[in-house]
Amino acid sequence: MGRYKVAALMKEAKLVSKQPGGHRYKTNGKVHSTVENKLQRQFDVAGPNQVWCGDITYIWADSQWVYLAVVIDLYARKVIGWAISRSPDSALAIKALEMAYHLRGQPKGVMFH
Repeated sequence: MGRYKVAALMKEAKLVSKQPGGHRYKTNGKVHSTVENKLQRQFDVAGPNQVWCGDITYIWADSQWVYLAVVIDLYARKVIGWAISRSPDSALAIKALEMAYHLRGQPKGVMFH
């Protein structure tokens, strides 16, 4: 059954669809300063444990939003650390970084972007 047929049947039955609301990040009101971009989009790395990149995204799981932080080694292009939390705060990023740091043998001089 096509969407136009469904729309016509819903109109006939006086039904209206309800869309889920949008997602907004929670903030604590603090503003953090930015730092210089030292990587300058140079994503080709000569060896492991030289440059790590991180990101945080949100996932709908178990009827709620949870946040996933990942750390990737740019040389291997693989996830080397991750953490999940109900809030996208610095503690989440720190947990993911700590996992990567310990799994990679506590390397020195790593740039994190």
